[in-house]
Amino acid sequence: MESLVERLGYAADTKVVILSCDDLGASHASNEGVFRALHDGAATCASLMVPAPWACHAANNALPDDDIGVHLTLNSEHGCYRWGPVTHSPSLQSGEGGFPRTLADLWEHADPAEVLRELRAQVERAMVWGVDVTHLAPHLSAITLRPEFFDVYLELAFEYQLPIRLPSTISAEQAGFPFRSLAAEEGVVFPDHFDHDWRAGSRTRVFDAIGSLQPGVTEIHVQPAIDTPEVRAFAGDAADGWIADLDLVTSDELRRRLDDAGAVMIGFRDLRDLMRS
Repeated sequence: MESLVERLGYAADTKVVILSCDDLGASHASNEGVFRALHDGAATCASLMVPAPWACHAANNALPDDDIGVHLTLNSEHGCYRWGPVTHSPSLQSGEGGFPRTLADLWEHADPAEVLRELRAQVERAMVWGVDVTHLAPHLSAITLRPEFFDVYLELAFEYQLPIRLPSTISAEQAGFPFRSLAAEEGVVFPDHFDHDWRAGSRTRVFDAIGSLQPGVTEIHVQPAIDTPEVRAFAGDAADGWIADLDLVTSDELRRRLDDAGAVMIGFRDLRDLMRS
């Protein structure tokens, strides 16, 4: 069977990299940071948090060629900076307003039928805003590693013929079900390698990933933001990591390391085109 890189038209030993930006739409600072990363840096794609306060601004300021997916969102993790379900679904609300802060709270209360309705609405809203949606990437991996929610993930990927993000650093045994093989059986395309480490500040993780690139398609994610009083007020210590991510993704050092590693840079649109071909 042909590998993913061969299906994309490359030699089997090619090291292909998708450098993605999470949290587009989360704040004005993240919008500015992500667009700088896409237009002036090495980033190749981004994912939009449709329920977040600055999502419409992000959609309105995206360029036609920007490679933008939907960051399927069911959590609102910040203390006093909140967003909630666009469908107002009761099982997706926390007692303090908006989505639950934690995955444990979400998983305890969320109704899979309401999860499907909410996430479909997020994809549809992005499309109504004019986004040419290229992929799906769950916020905090909320629906990736729970079987009842993973079914929703696959249903949306199949319905819209969109590639998805799946971790490669968690085994089927650790997850308790064969999530990667289930996706492959449905014809859903996803990168070969992805480390879903959500800690703010990506320099060490990104450079380690580049230094150990394997043949195949590797997704590496960052969370770039500009430095503003607002982002520091709601994000606390995490803001330093996001601001550092913008410096990282626009740096000559990152480009040099990618070149030295022989990385071929693509976006999720390439995977979407393959999936729809």
